[in-house]
Amino acid sequence: MKINPYLIFNGDCAAAFTFYAQCLQGTLEMMMTFGESPAREHIPAEYHNLIIHTRLLVGDQAIMGSDSTPDRPYSGIHGCSISLNVDSIAEAERVFAALADQGTVQMPLEATFWAARFGMLVDRFGASWMVNCEKDQ
Repeated sequence: MKINPYLIFNGDCAAAFTFYAQCLQGTLEMMMTFGESPAREHIPAEYHNLIIHTRLLVGDQAIMGSDSTPDRPYSGIHGCSISLNVDSIAEAERVFAALADQGTVQMPLEATFWAARFGMLVDRFGASWMVNCEKDQ
């Protein structure tokens, strides 16, 4: 069993997942719009360019997402964080800086009593991230 985060966006899912693919050096396995899906006939035309489903593979883990739909109004991403555990300080610094670009740092990436580096941020799309490196490499 694997637990995969699924994020809902307000029209910027494609931009967010393209950004995440770059930051996390992952592979976008799929990205389908409402207009490309079998649900096309049930969604107003003005939503056809929005994402119905996307999947980003990072190593053997995945993060998925979509844009909100008219029947489920967007209320923001809140109440949880995506936690990234990396193997080196250099990778923690790289990933943290990439995700923080145009975002808000909540806790700078620094040494803590449990980790060689730990930091928290909210990215430019409103998703909350924690970057953790337990090893001192």
